[in-house]
Amino acid sequence: MNLRKLLASSCRQKILLELSRSKEVTIMDLVRRINSTYNETNRNFKILEKEGIVTDQYVGRMRLIRLNRGNPRTKILLQVLKKLDLENSSPVH
Repeated sequence: MNLRKLLASSCRQKILLELSRSKEVTIMDLVRRINSTYNETNRNFKILEKEGIVTDQYVGRMRLIRLNRGNPRTKILLQVLKKLDLENSSPVH
């Protein structure tokens, strides 16, 4: 999937931004932080996971998720998101 399609979903954008601020979170914490549903968050997480952008690990029954910072595409996606966030937050003249 190309980078544009990965960023097409606002849920995926929120997942990436939230994970960029946290080392790792549980899926339920992520659901709360991005104000989404479990199904929507999990579906979009799976898309990002398939592309190697995020990873998960089970510790007991707890599912921890994090960015795959070793993937060069992850860095590019975060740079684009942060630039878009800055452009959207600047005042209109």
